[in-house]
Amino acid sequence: MEFFCYHRDRPGSLPLREHLGEEHWSYMDLFAERLIARGPTFASDGETPTGSVHIVDLPDPAAARAFALDEPNYQAGAYRDVLLRRWRNMLGRTMWDFPGGRSEGNRYLVLGLGPDRAADPAEPPENDELIAYGPLLSDDGTAWLGTAALVRATDAETARTVLKPDQYADVEVHDWEFGGRR
Repeated sequence: MEFFCYHRDRPGSLPLREHLGEEHWSYMDLFAERLIARGPTFASDGETPTGSVHIVDLPDPAAARAFALDEPNYQAGAYRDVLLRRWRNMLGRTMWDFPGGRSEGNRYLVLGLGPDRAADPAEPPENDELIAYGPLLSDDGTAWLGTAALVRATDAETARTVLKPDQYADVEVHDWEFGGRR
């Protein structure tokens, strides 16, 4: 089962995150073969971290909760909260398989939170700039709660267009970059 995990930083937690950097990396190394995508999000200045995205394949919701809550930065209080949802990999690949590579262009996390739990997950749009794309689902996988996408785009407004706004109660766009040691 695939899960989308987005830890959002607590304001002022950068020194703590820097202090725990190696602990975070070592923890994520334990899941390296299960990660579909990972990387930090940033404020509009492009430098101040605002969170950490991990899309990971785990056996069940209990394992996903343990993954999210045992993370060293979370345990130390660096994060203010975590969004953890089941997810479906509609592109069938990892971010490392993205044909656009790791570094060219601007990259974004686009989150659309669904207004209607009965709605069906949207199919990915025809877009060669999608790095990862899939629905956010309930733990049992039966209710659609929104969509998470990682996308390369010229700017945040262009990235936002990957999701149709009329299907969502809210759409968030965050600067994001490839993470990991690979």
